[in-house]
Amino acid sequence: MKKIGIRFIKLIGGLFLYSLGILCTINANIGYSPWDIFHVGLANTLNISIGIATIFTGLAIGILAIILGEKVGIGTLLNMLLIGFFIDLLMKLGIIHKTENFFIGILMMIIGLFVIALATFLYISSGFGAGPRDSLLVAITKKTNLQIGLCRGIIEFSALIIGWKLGGKVGFGTVLSAGAIGLFIQIVFKILKFDATDIKHETFNQTYTSVLKNLVK
Repeated sequence: MKKIGIRFIKLIGGLFLYSLGILCTINANIGYSPWDIFHVGLANTLNISIGIATIFTGLAIGILAIILGEKVGIGTLLNMLLIGFFIDLLMKLGIIHKTENFFIGILMMIIGLFVIALATFLYISSGFGAGPRDSLLVAITKKTNLQIGLCRGIIEFSALIIGWKLGGKVGFGTVLSAGAIGLFIQIVFKILKFDATDIKHETFNQTYTSVLKNLVK
């Protein structure tokens, strides 16, 4: 149970840090990442919080991934629910303020992307299942037989365009986020000597069976 407990702490901690990183990139106020453009645009259109918009989007994408044949785990579900919850919580607490200074905004964006990269390590290394967006990416790649990079580009570009039409902010930060997040994740993984391909994600049934076995011991 101790090992599962540590993995669960890594999962929750990773999702919290992911939310913190997202809030940094949003409040940098120099343009949002493609998905955050969509979330903010949806929030403005429906008059709901960014966190709720993130949850609605995650649930819709997760359901679509399941329909397309992907298996999900407890990490997938918590990803759908907790990132949006933590974003709204952090916004209410007012921990990170929006900046009007472009150069401070660039610094905030860079810090936010590194926090997201660290959060990605924690969340993936817990092994409780891929996030809904990653699950959808894998499902579409399998269905279309296109390169995974091309599929990711199509998905994120679609989110960007729809979000922009809904009023999400596109700017220098959008380009910086799209171009740098992969590099930052690579740097963090290299520093921590982490290979994401070594992780075997559990489905709900596998996690349930694992917990049950540990309780019986």
